[in-house]
Amino acid sequence: MRESVIYQEILQTGLQRGIQQGIQQGIQQGIQQAKEQFARTLLQRNMPVEEVARLTGLTIEQVQSLQDSVDNN
Repeated sequence: MRESVIYQEILQTGLQRGIQQGIQQGIQQGIQQAKEQFARTLLQRNMPVEEVARLTGLTIEQVQSLQDSVDNN
């Protein structure tokens, strides 16, 4: 009986940690998507890649990749 309670507590703790990690990953993905969308908007307004990188916190390479997708649309 006691082992079952301990098992349930361990299982619940693991589940809570998994949920917290999932939420954190979702938040980080949302932040990344917002940065990329903001960068696309700036690029569409002909802002230099270096300035977009500085304002968004994205790397030059990331912004250049976004520039390519903006140019293709």
